[in-house]
Amino acid sequence: MLDIREIRDNADAIIARLNTRGGDFGPQVREVLECDEIRRKSETEQQALLSQRKQTSKQIGMLKAKGEDTSTIEAEVRGINDQIAALEETVVLTQEKQERLLKFIPNTPHPECPVGADETANPVVREWGEKPAVSEPKDHLELAEALGLISLEDGARIAGSGFAVYRGRGARLERALINFLLDLQTTQHGYEEVNVPHIIKRECMEGTGQLPKFEEDMYGTDFDGEQCQMFLAPTAEVPVTNLFRDTILSEEELPKKLCAHTPCFRREAGSAGRDNRGIIRMHQFDKVELVQVVHPDHSFEMLEELLGHAQAVLETLGLHYRTIELCTGDVGFSSTKTYDIEVWAPGQGKYLEVSSCSNFGDYQARRMKLRFKGEDKKNRFCHTLNGSGTALPRLYVAILEQGQQPDGSIKLPAALVPYFGAEEIR
Repeated sequence: MLDIREIRDNADAIIARLNTRGGDFGPQVREVLECDEIRRKSETEQQALLSQRKQTSKQIGMLKAKGEDTSTIEAEVRGINDQIAALEETVVLTQEKQERLLKFIPNTPHPECPVGADETANPVVREWGEKPAVSEPKDHLELAEALGLISLEDGARIAGSGFAVYRGRGARLERALINFLLDLQTTQHGYEEVNVPHIIKRECMEGTGQLPKFEEDMYGTDFDGEQCQMFLAPTAEVPVTNLFRDTILSEEELPKKLCAHTPCFRREAGSAGRDNRGIIRMHQFDKVELVQVVHPDHSFEMLEELLGHAQAVLETLGLHYRTIELCTGDVGFSSTKTYDIEVWAPGQGKYLEVSSCSNFGDYQARRMKLRFKGEDKKNRFCHTLNGSGTALPRLYVAILEQGQQPDGSIKLPAALVPYFGAEEIR
């Protein structure tokens, strides 16, 4: 969440920056400030009454020592106690409301983030490789069904639409990709591999910003009568980043670099049609995620490094891609700056997002109380980064569609051959 002190001191500037996302965030910010003013005023009055009660209590003690009647003054103290209790309730309630309101306000886009209303304003910042020459390209679903790699029908039989079953060499290809992705990041880029739970507490989802804003897109469980308390992981970003919640790291421990493979679960699978044909948008999919916890002075430098680690996946596989920077109207709720990597899919005739690399600043760290102790011995909030390294379905799509041969076989990237055990699928 945003820093209330920063909002208090620079409300107009923050509103103006938030408004570049689209819409008017002024009413939300001003409501937060109203809560903050009530809370601070109540705390000041409470402190004054505590001081008054202390002095009055001393006076009672002195009068009792002299044998004088103190009933009137004791009644006054009881009245003070009632006022203190009422103010305490106001402080607690306004603090809770303030934090609840802050959780619905997104991060401020970075000042260098291109300003725009939607994805049409996202500039291309890098292109790599050439589009493969594929005459009359088939899409991945046609290729996969002909080779017996994927069955959407089996997925629907088990769980409904938006699910797939990978079979035989199709399942082996996905497993080969997962192992390749983990090995690349751990052996070449210095990430520690972690294997984390796939079911996550509510407070962890709130910590990374999925809740409460996007609860309807999540798969929840353990309903307590009011709200779900546990959720299936929408991305490994959530459990991995929350490994450090309520933690104070030493400055020497930074940066923390971790990667994890998990299945990901999301209710929103997009609208029907050719744009979402096959496995492009799924309710369940696998992903290898990269997470960094870094010193705030170096976070944007580290974002560029993390972006390079994700781009290395496609370059090692020899897949043509481009990188775009998200404009203010397209950047994610918790992010201050984001790059998307889009891989070319000839069968779709377009680029598909396969990785999103973001710097969240201290937005997530503030929500989950993730700090480090600096040289001055003061606690500061870390900055958190994450990037897909990468999402499996669309990478899978690109390998099939970019590797398709005239006879219907798939030529696999050389880097995958040791993992898959063959140079092609036919």
